[in-house]
Amino acid sequence: MIRIYDFNAVSDEEIFNRSEDAFNVQDAVTDIIATVKAQKDTALLAYTEKFDKVKLDALQVSEQEIAQAFADSDPEFIRIMRDAAANIEAYHKNQVRQGFEIKKEGGIVLGQKITPLAKVGIYVPGGTAAYPSTVLMNSIPAKLAGVGEIVMVTPPMRDGRVNPAILCAAKIAGVDKIFKIGGAQAVAALAYGTESVPAVDKIVGPGNAFVAEAKRQVYGKVAIDMIAGPSEILVLADGRSNPAFVAADLLSQAEHDKMASAVLVTDSVQLALAVQAEVERQLSILPRKQIARPSIDNFGKIIVCADLWQGIEVANRIAPEHLEICVDNPFDYLDKIENAGSVFLGRYCPEALGDYYAGTNHTLPTSGTAKFSSPLSVDDFIKKISYTYYDRNAIQKAAPDIAVFARKEGLEAHARSAEIRLSDE
Repeated sequence: MIRIYDFNAVSDEEIFNRSEDAFNVQDAVTDIIATVKAQKDTALLAYTEKFDKVKLDALQVSEQEIAQAFADSDPEFIRIMRDAAANIEAYHKNQVRQGFEIKKEGGIVLGQKITPLAKVGIYVPGGTAAYPSTVLMNSIPAKLAGVGEIVMVTPPMRDGRVNPAILCAAKIAGVDKIFKIGGAQAVAALAYGTESVPAVDKIVGPGNAFVAEAKRQVYGKVAIDMIAGPSEILVLADGRSNPAFVAADLLSQAEHDKMASAVLVTDSVQLALAVQAEVERQLSILPRKQIARPSIDNFGKIIVCADLWQGIEVANRIAPEHLEICVDNPFDYLDKIENAGSVFLGRYCPEALGDYYAGTNHTLPTSGTAKFSSPLSVDDFIKKISYTYYDRNAIQKAAPDIAVFARKEGLEAHARSAEIRLSDE
């Protein structure tokens, strides 16, 4: 059962500490990466047979397989995915930035050039659930940024196929190549390349502990988006909130992962008790209750505060991945929110809107990293190049100051490289 805490009567450790069993996969992932680097496609096929229990003839998904996925899929769901894709594109278009140039008097030009990444790899999980939403959320911003090639990896099902919904989403989002590989071996393939899988410049997308550790280990060879932890939701709700709504939203994250965190922060003891009971009622009939139950029992919390302003302080300290503000006038509180991945405003705005449909990105910072990280965006798929131009008169004017600065740092060659331009001789 989800536990209730009085914020003003318990220690900070009980409220803010999150104990979890360490699952050390570092050595296993190191071995997998080394094997893929050495054996390439041979290793990928062997690991797919070992871990996914399927023997593949080819790693890359064919155009025929994609066409068959559309034929096998519900047309209504295809329509919904296209609508969601349009919403995601409309939101992320506003993130597309242009370079700038500053022309100053005296022959000086300064600027910044925006350049898309050449190749990006997207990891899409398989396993207990299929996530076509992840395909849309990661691919569409990359496409808008102008990425030259988007390469997707995802584990195959036992019959050797990729889930049709994932393939349809990939086609809708403009993915260029799809490979039937998962786990640390897929990350290694994207980082180092194989005979079939091209090496990329950046790897994005969520995954299990092996995927997260592999991303950590290949960082530096390639860029990564973030090391994603278990899913999180914090619902900030007043006493007028519907306990059934709140309980349903808490469970929407608890069903993701046994280590997911579902937290209610409220100023109402009555709501706390009602939500506690409602979580139990809804959990008893939830198809994924075997996953949600340990999440609720081990990491679920209801925190009762003196008022909602204190509740906001608690929320900012937790810095949740998803934050719902369930009050009548949520915009009154928005300016006070400093740390959250994505915020959902009002009583009729469940976090699931952001997961699938509204258009905001669902790849979000977790484990308190919202204190310094941001949601995935178009910016994740570009690089910025600065440039500088000084003409002869401009450098001659600046050279003495540059030389003084350089010598203060003990760098004589720097000083001389400026001073040598004081004369054309």
